[in-house]
Amino acid sequence: MTDLAPHELRILAAVADARSFSGAAADLGMTQSAVSHSVRTSERKIGAVLFDRGRQGARPTAAGESAVAHARRILRLLDVMGAEARGIAAGPAGTATVSGPLRIAAFRSAALHLLPPALERLTARHPGIEPVVRMVREVGPGTAGEVLEGRADLGIATIGTGSPVPEALVGGVLLEEEYALVHPAGHPAPRSLPLVDWRENCTSYTRDWWAAQEWIPQATVEAEDDGAVLSMVSRGLGMAIMPGLSLYGAPDGIEITTLGPERPTRSIGYVTTPEQARSLAVRALIRELRAERRGAAVSDSRKSE
Repeated sequence: MTDLAPHELRILAAVADARSFSGAAADLGMTQSAVSHSVRTSERKIGAVLFDRGRQGARPTAAGESAVAHARRILRLLDVMGAEARGIAAGPAGTATVSGPLRIAAFRSAALHLLPPALERLTARHPGIEPVVRMVREVGPGTAGEVLEGRADLGIATIGTGSPVPEALVGGVLLEEEYALVHPAGHPAPRSLPLVDWRENCTSYTRDWWAAQEWIPQATVEAEDDGAVLSMVSRGLGMAIMPGLSLYGAPDGIEITTLGPERPTRSIGYVTTPEQARSLAVRALIRELRAERRGAAVSDSRKSE
Protein backbone atom coordinates (compact mmCIF):
# COMPACT_ATOMS: atom_id res chain seq x y z
CA MET A 1 0.00 0.00 0.00
CA THR A 2 1.22 3.50 -0.80
CA ASP A 3 1.39 5.67 2.31
CA LEU A 4 -1.18 8.40 2.77
CA ALA A 5 0.08 11.95 3.13
CA PRO A 6 -0.99 14.11 6.11
CA HIS A 7 -3.24 16.23 3.90
CA GLU A 8 -5.06 13.08 2.77
CA LEU A 9 -5.58 12.07 6.40
CA ARG A 10 -7.00 15.51 7.18
CA ILE A 11 -9.47 15.21 4.33
CA LEU A 12 -10.66 11.80 5.54
CA ALA A 13 -11.20 13.18 9.04
CA ALA A 14 -12.97 16.27 7.69
CA VAL A 15 -15.39 14.21 5.57
CA ALA A 16 -16.18 11.98 8.54
CA ASP A 17 -16.81 15.01 10.77
CA ALA A 18 -18.92 16.89 8.22
CA ARG A 19 -20.67 13.73 6.95
CA SER A 20 -20.44 15.18 3.46
CA PHE A 21 -17.89 16.03 0.80
CA SER A 22 -19.27 19.53 0.35
CA GLY A 23 -19.14 20.21 4.09
CA ALA A 24 -15.56 18.98 4.31
CA ALA A 25 -14.62 21.13 1.32
CA ALA A 26 -16.08 24.21 3.02
CA ASP A 27 -14.28 23.41 6.27
CA LEU A 28 -10.95 22.91 4.52
CA GLY A 29 -11.24 25.74 1.98
CA MET A 30 -11.14 23.32 -0.94
CA THR A 31 -13.40 22.47 -3.84
CA GLN A 32 -15.76 19.52 -3.52
CA SER A 33 -14.18 17.85 -6.54
CA ALA A 34 -10.73 18.06 -4.92
CA VAL A 35 -12.06 16.45 -1.73
CA SER A 36 -13.80 13.70 -3.73
CA HIS A 37 -10.65 13.03 -5.74
CA SER A 38 -8.53 12.82 -2.58
CA VAL A 39 -10.92 10.37 -0.92
CA ARG A 40 -10.99 8.16 -4.01
CA THR A 41 -7.20 8.20 -4.08
CA SER A 42 -7.04 7.25 -0.38
CA GLU A 43 -9.52 4.43 -0.91
CA ARG A 44 -7.43 3.13 -3.79
CA LYS A 45 -4.24 3.26 -1.71
CA ILE A 46 -5.87 1.52 1.25
CA GLY A 47 -7.83 -0.96 -0.86
CA ALA A 48 -11.21 -0.43 0.79
CA VAL A 49 -14.30 1.74 0.41
CA LEU A 50 -14.23 4.23 3.27
CA PHE A 51 -17.49 6.14 2.76
CA ASP A 52 -20.99 5.29 1.64
CA ARG A 53 -22.12 8.04 -0.73
CA GLY A 54 -25.78 8.90 -0.98
CA ARG A 55 -28.44 11.58 -0.72
CA GLN A 56 -27.81 11.82 3.00
CA GLY A 57 -24.16 12.70 2.41
CA ALA A 58 -21.12 10.57 3.14
CA ARG A 59 -21.18 8.07 5.99
CA PRO A 60 -18.04 6.14 6.99
CA THR A 61 -18.20 2.41 6.37
CA ALA A 62 -16.87 0.08 9.05
CA ALA A 63 -13.50 0.24 7.28
CA GLY A 64 -13.86 4.00 7.11
CA GLU A 65 -14.53 4.35 10.85
CA SER A 66 -11.32 2.46 11.55
CA ALA A 67 -9.31 4.42 9.00
CA VAL A 68 -10.58 7.78 10.22
CA ALA A 69 -9.79 6.92 13.86
CA HIS A 70 -6.24 6.06 12.83
CA ALA A 71 -6.05 9.24 10.74
CA ARG A 72 -7.06 11.45 13.67
CA ARG A 73 -4.58 9.76 15.99
CA ILE A 74 -1.73 10.03 13.46
CA LEU A 75 -2.45 13.71 12.84
CA ARG A 76 -2.50 14.34 16.57
CA LEU A 77 0.85 12.59 17.00
CA LEU A 78 2.32 14.79 14.28
CA ASP A 79 1.15 17.84 16.22
CA VAL A 80 2.63 16.46 19.45
CA MET A 81 5.90 15.62 17.69
CA GLY A 82 6.31 19.20 16.54
CA ALA A 83 5.28 20.74 19.88
CA GLU A 84 7.65 18.54 21.88
CA ALA A 85 10.56 19.07 19.50
CA ARG A 86 10.10 22.84 19.75
CA GLY A 87 9.83 22.58 23.54
CA ILE A 88 13.08 20.63 23.78
CA ALA A 89 14.86 23.09 21.48
CA ALA A 90 13.59 26.08 23.49
CA GLY A 91 14.31 24.72 26.98
CA PRO A 92 17.57 24.48 28.90
CA ALA A 93 19.73 21.43 28.25
CA GLY A 94 18.07 18.27 29.49
CA THR A 95 14.65 19.89 29.92
CA ALA A 96 11.65 20.59 27.75
CA THR A 97 8.81 23.05 27.89
CA VAL A 98 5.34 21.61 27.46
CA SER A 99 2.81 23.56 25.45
CA GLY A 100 -0.18 23.32 23.16
CA PRO A 101 -3.69 21.92 23.48
CA LEU A 102 -4.37 18.89 25.65
CA ARG A 103 -7.70 17.25 24.74
CA ILE A 104 -9.54 15.56 27.60
CA ALA A 105 -12.83 13.64 27.57
CA ALA A 106 -14.60 13.23 30.91
CA PHE A 107 -18.03 12.33 32.18
CA ARG A 108 -19.92 15.04 34.02
CA SER A 109 -19.00 14.47 37.67
CA ALA A 110 -15.33 13.91 36.81
CA ALA A 111 -15.27 17.09 34.71
CA LEU A 112 -16.86 19.05 37.54
CA HIS A 113 -15.01 17.71 40.56
CA LEU A 114 -11.96 15.57 39.71
CA LEU A 115 -10.38 17.46 36.83
CA PRO A 116 -10.40 21.14 37.94
CA PRO A 117 -7.88 20.89 40.82
CA ALA A 118 -5.61 18.66 38.74
CA LEU A 119 -5.77 21.09 35.81
CA GLU A 120 -5.14 24.02 38.12
CA ARG A 121 -1.87 22.49 39.26
CA LEU A 122 -1.00 21.32 35.76
CA THR A 123 -1.34 24.75 34.19
CA ALA A 124 0.53 26.38 37.10
CA ARG A 125 3.50 24.10 36.43
CA HIS A 126 3.13 24.19 32.64
CA PRO A 127 1.55 27.52 31.60
CA GLY A 128 1.86 26.63 27.94
CA ILE A 129 -0.59 23.72 28.18
CA GLU A 130 -4.11 24.57 27.02
CA PRO A 131 -6.63 22.04 28.43
CA VAL A 132 -9.65 21.40 26.22
CA VAL A 133 -12.25 19.44 28.19
CA ARG A 134 -15.19 17.77 26.52
CA MET A 135 -17.99 16.27 28.61
CA VAL A 136 -19.10 12.88 27.29
CA ARG A 137 -21.80 10.60 28.67
CA GLU A 138 -20.30 7.41 30.05
CA VAL A 139 -22.59 5.11 28.09
CA GLY A 140 -21.78 3.11 24.98
CA PRO A 141 -18.25 3.94 23.80
CA GLY A 142 -18.07 6.71 26.41
CA THR A 143 -14.86 8.60 27.09
CA ALA A 144 -12.69 5.65 26.02
CA GLY A 145 -14.41 5.79 22.64
CA GLU A 146 -13.36 9.42 22.27
CA VAL A 147 -9.74 8.39 22.76
CA LEU A 148 -10.01 5.42 20.39
CA GLU A 149 -11.56 7.66 17.72
CA GLY A 150 -8.73 10.17 18.05
CA ARG A 151 -10.93 12.94 19.46
CA ALA A 152 -9.24 13.03 22.86
CA ASP A 153 -5.72 12.52 24.15
CA LEU A 154 -6.89 11.19 27.49
CA GLY A 155 -10.24 10.11 28.89
CA ILE A 156 -11.48 9.93 32.46
CA ALA A 157 -13.40 6.67 32.47
CA THR A 158 -15.09 4.08 34.65
CA ILE A 159 -12.81 1.05 34.84
CA GLY A 160 -13.46 -2.40 36.23
CA THR A 161 -14.15 -6.04 35.42
CA GLY A 162 -17.32 -5.04 33.59
CA SER A 163 -15.75 -1.94 32.04
CA PRO A 164 -12.14 -2.90 31.28
CA VAL A 165 -9.60 -0.69 29.57
CA PRO A 166 -10.10 -1.32 25.82
CA GLU A 167 -7.44 -3.54 24.31
CA ALA A 168 -5.95 -0.78 22.14
CA LEU A 169 -5.58 1.62 25.09
CA VAL A 170 -3.62 1.80 28.33
CA GLY A 171 -4.83 3.20 31.61
CA GLY A 172 -4.90 3.03 35.36
CA VAL A 173 -7.23 3.41 38.32
CA LEU A 174 -7.23 6.79 40.05
CA LEU A 175 -9.77 6.25 42.81
CA GLU A 176 -12.48 3.94 44.14
CA GLU A 177 -15.73 5.63 45.03
CA GLU A 178 -18.53 4.20 47.13
CA TYR A 179 -22.20 4.26 46.30
CA ALA A 180 -24.56 5.73 48.92
CA LEU A 181 -28.27 6.15 49.48
CA VAL A 182 -29.36 9.73 48.84
CA HIS A 183 -32.74 10.89 50.11
CA PRO A 184 -34.67 13.90 51.45
CA ALA A 185 -33.24 14.92 54.83
CA GLY A 186 -35.20 13.66 57.80
CA HIS A 187 -37.37 11.21 55.90
CA PRO A 188 -38.39 8.40 58.29
CA ALA A 189 -38.30 5.59 55.69
CA PRO A 190 -36.11 6.63 52.75
CA ARG A 191 -35.95 3.10 51.27
CA SER A 192 -39.72 3.22 50.73
CA LEU A 193 -39.45 6.22 48.38
CA PRO A 194 -39.64 6.00 44.57
CA LEU A 195 -36.30 5.58 42.82
CA VAL A 196 -34.86 8.48 40.82
CA ASP A 197 -32.15 7.39 38.39
CA TRP A 198 -30.22 8.31 35.24
CA ARG A 199 -28.92 6.21 32.40
CA GLU A 200 -25.23 6.40 33.22
CA ASN A 201 -25.64 5.21 36.78
CA CYS A 202 -26.30 1.49 36.95
CA THR A 203 -23.97 -0.23 34.55
CA SER A 204 -22.02 -3.47 34.80
CA TYR A 205 -19.98 -2.56 37.88
CA THR A 206 -23.11 -2.41 40.07
CA ARG A 207 -25.61 -4.52 38.15
CA ASP A 208 -25.21 -7.72 40.19
CA TRP A 209 -25.45 -5.89 43.52
CA TRP A 210 -28.38 -3.85 42.28
CA ALA A 211 -30.32 -6.93 41.16
CA ALA A 212 -29.82 -8.61 44.53
CA GLN A 213 -31.45 -5.77 46.50
CA GLU A 214 -35.14 -6.58 46.80
CA TRP A 215 -35.91 -3.18 48.33
CA ILE A 216 -34.80 -1.23 45.24
CA PRO A 217 -37.79 -0.61 42.93
CA GLN A 218 -37.72 0.07 39.23
CA ALA A 219 -36.97 3.72 38.57
CA THR A 220 -40.18 5.72 38.31
CA VAL A 221 -38.38 8.99 37.62
CA GLU A 222 -35.49 9.22 35.15
CA ALA A 223 -33.30 12.29 34.82
CA GLU A 224 -30.77 13.41 32.23
CA ASP A 225 -27.78 13.43 34.58
CA ASP A 226 -26.70 13.11 38.21
CA GLY A 227 -27.19 16.83 38.90
CA ALA A 228 -30.84 16.59 37.93
CA VAL A 229 -31.22 13.50 40.14
CA LEU A 230 -29.91 15.44 43.15
CA SER A 231 -32.25 18.33 42.44
CA MET A 232 -35.26 16.00 42.27
CA VAL A 233 -34.30 14.20 45.48
CA SER A 234 -33.82 17.51 47.29
CA ARG A 235 -37.43 18.38 46.41
CA GLY A 236 -38.76 15.18 47.87
CA LEU A 237 -39.50 13.38 44.60
CA GLY A 238 -37.73 10.18 45.63
CA MET A 239 -34.45 8.58 46.69
CA ALA A 240 -31.40 7.66 44.64
CA ILE A 241 -28.34 5.42 44.81
CA MET A 242 -25.36 7.42 43.64
CA PRO A 243 -21.55 7.22 43.44
CA GLY A 244 -19.45 9.46 45.65
CA LEU A 245 -18.09 11.76 42.96
CA SER A 246 -21.63 12.81 42.06
CA LEU A 247 -22.28 13.96 45.62
CA TYR A 248 -19.86 16.88 45.74
CA GLY A 249 -21.82 20.06 46.31
CA ALA A 250 -25.09 18.20 46.91
CA PRO A 251 -27.91 20.72 47.46
CA ASP A 252 -29.52 21.47 50.81
CA GLY A 253 -32.33 19.20 51.85
CA ILE A 254 -30.44 16.00 51.02
CA GLU A 255 -29.14 13.34 53.39
CA ILE A 256 -26.50 10.81 52.39
CA THR A 257 -26.68 7.41 54.11
CA THR A 258 -24.23 4.54 53.82
CA LEU A 259 -25.37 1.32 52.14
CA GLY A 260 -23.43 -0.82 54.58
CA PRO A 261 -20.33 -3.01 54.32
CA GLU A 262 -21.53 -4.72 51.13
CA ARG A 263 -22.03 -1.40 49.35
CA PRO A 264 -20.95 -1.32 45.70
CA THR A 265 -18.05 0.77 44.49
CA ARG A 266 -16.81 1.86 41.10
CA SER A 267 -13.31 2.55 39.86
CA ILE A 268 -12.50 5.85 38.16
CA GLY A 269 -9.38 5.94 36.04
CA TYR A 270 -7.72 7.34 32.96
CA VAL A 271 -7.32 5.84 29.49
CA THR A 272 -5.06 6.93 26.67
CA THR A 273 -3.23 5.46 23.69
CA PRO A 274 0.20 3.85 24.16
CA GLU A 275 1.69 6.63 22.02
CA GLN A 276 0.04 9.47 23.92
CA ALA A 277 1.01 7.85 27.23
CA ARG A 278 4.59 8.75 26.34
CA SER A 279 3.84 12.36 25.46
CA LEU A 280 4.98 15.04 27.89
CA ALA A 281 1.59 16.72 28.33
CA VAL A 282 -0.35 13.50 28.97
CA ARG A 283 2.30 12.24 31.39
CA ALA A 284 2.14 15.53 33.26
CA LEU A 285 -1.65 15.34 33.52
CA ILE A 286 -1.55 11.74 34.76
CA ARG A 287 0.86 12.79 37.52
CA GLU A 288 -1.54 15.50 38.66
CA LEU A 289 -4.53 13.16 38.52
CA ARG A 290 -2.70 10.61 40.65
CA ALA A 291 -1.81 13.34 43.14
CA GLU A 292 -5.48 14.34 43.25
CA ARG A 293 -6.90 10.90 43.98
CA ARG A 294 -6.35 11.09 47.74
CA GLY A 295 -8.52 14.18 47.96
CA ALA A 296 -11.25 12.86 45.69
CA ALA A 297 -13.08 10.70 48.27
CA VAL A 298 -16.31 12.29 49.37
CA SER A 299 -16.34 13.56 52.94
CA ASP A 300 -19.73 15.01 53.70
CA SER A 301 -20.90 16.06 57.12
CA ARG A 302 -24.42 15.04 56.14
CA LYS A 303 -23.45 11.38 55.65
CA SER A 304 -24.92 9.13 58.31
CA GLU A 305 -24.76 5.46 59.24
